[in-house]
Amino acid sequence: QVQLVESGGGLVQPGGSLRLACAASGFTFRTYAMSWYRQAPGKERELVATITTTGDSTNYADSVKGRFIISRYNAMNTMYLQMNNLKPEDTAVYYCNTARGTFSRWGQGTQVTVSS
Repeated sequence: QVQLVESGGGLVQPGGSLRLACAASGFTFRTYAMSWYRQAPGKERELVATITTTGDSTNYADSVKGRFIISRYNAMNTMYLQMNNLKPEDTAVYYCNTARGTFSRWGQGTQVTVSS
């Protein structure tokens, strides 16, 4: 059974940091590109960052460039999102995703709230 399980969300003050993790199971993790998305209240889900199978190439939304770092550890079937200098507008539910052709899976999401 394919599963993606996010963890690491929480409440943080502006300027703080959080590290999200996405644990994958049920598929050959190292052969799939992975992504982080987020959805804020009343807004559409948006792509935050992507990483290739080996981690040698990454892409970021303009809104998080220079502050977020996506990475993966294939030996542990886990992807990460290091979020630094967090802003109130980063408040959202963060989801990990993998997709290829007709195959697509989402995690259940983890809430990130940036507030003083």
